[in-house]
Amino acid sequence: MEAGKERRKREFTGIVKGLPGIKTVKVEVSKRMLHRVYHKYITRTVCYLAHDEGTVCSVGDRVVIEESRPLSARKRWRVLKTLNKVPGALA
Repeated sequence: MEAGKERRKREFTGIVKGLPGIKTVKVEVSKRMLHRVYHKYITRTVCYLAHDEGTVCSVGDRVVIEESRPLSARKRWRVLKTLNKVPGALA
């Protein structure tokens, strides 16, 4: 890469499905794609482990995650912001 040019980081929106550890959230991201043979839309679901520095996320929240440097063996994402909080959920 040239000096002064920074690569854009990917961002996904997903739902928090679990809290596997301290400062870690499991985020489920769904993508709709067109099947190339049957020409129908199908949903692909992928789970990412993301770093939640303030431990403010709870199960059911809708969050935005962005890619980052490797933070542990499986964490390569961090929580950017929380879009919708689930009322009454414990953090």
